[in-house]
Amino acid sequence: MNQLDALKQFTTVVADTGDFKQIDAYQPQDATPNPSLILKAVQKPDYRTLLTDTVAQFRGRPLDEIVDRLLVRFGCEILSIIPGRVSTEVDARLSFDTSATVTRGERLIELYQAQGIHIDRVLIKVAATWEGIQAAEQLERRGIHTNLTLLFSFAQAVACGQARVQLISPFVGRIYDWYKKSAGAQWDEAAKSGANDPGVESVRQIYNYYKKFGIATEVMGASFRNVGQITALAGCDLLTISPELLATLASSSTPLERCLSPQAAQALDIAPVNYDEAGFRFALNEDAMATEKLSEGIRAFCVDAVKLEQLLLAA
Repeated sequence: MNQLDALKQFTTVVADTGDFKQIDAYQPQDATPNPSLILKAVQKPDYRTLLTDTVAQFRGRPLDEIVDRLLVRFGCEILSIIPGRVSTEVDARLSFDTSATVTRGERLIELYQAQGIHIDRVLIKVAATWEGIQAAEQLERRGIHTNLTLLFSFAQAVACGQARVQLISPFVGRIYDWYKKSAGAQWDEAAKSGANDPGVESVRQIYNYYKKFGIATEVMGASFRNVGQITALAGCDLLTISPELLATLASSSTPLERCLSPQAAQALDIAPVNYDEAGFRFALNEDAMATEKLSEGIRAFCVDAVKLEQLLLAA
């Protein structure tokens, strides 16, 4: 049995790509494209027609609507390949606007439903700011499930659990990047690999907390830099993995053991935590890594959103 098949025994495997023609070979359950991945995909000849066809069909409509229709077009193509759910992201420029995020999420769902897609097959992806978490709570109450992204801290995870969101995506690789850069020449790669990787430690803490207190929100590790980060989180509810790392797992026969389990979490001595807005903002502010990576992530997604709009305007 290869490592990918072994991982699937413990964890739901998700494809982290907008390049849906790469997905089928690895048979993931779900997929998590984002505007950055779709921007990358539409610049390839194989996907260019999705962009030009969408523009031709909806020319004259507001640009934000055309963007959403393109995202949904990709989502529908992906859903024709996978058995599970696709995540579709709300414009990152709305990350601090609860009302606008709710409105955009509702429109994305309406566009999917117009294509005959059941509401349960779509996760609306929202940045895990305070405003984004409140928007996700409102969407969940309306039966629209959410995926809280750009999640780097325990405080964000706790607030998401309180909001009863469907799923969170803690970013393993970006946490690792920050600590490695911060340590500089003092970084010891061997000592900070596998279970000791700071990104892995963050996801393990969140997973154990959720399982200890029966929080139903799913934990999906994301943003991996190497296979060691993935195998150290075997047993996590879901892991979203790039096609390149899926290929590496599929080509390896190294034995893989479960590292996370609800039973082990139940045995841990963990204190419950609750956050109101002030407490959340203070806790996030106290975490320099999470504060920096959340801001950086939103800025990067905004840049790619503008680039995608420029491609649509030029089509």
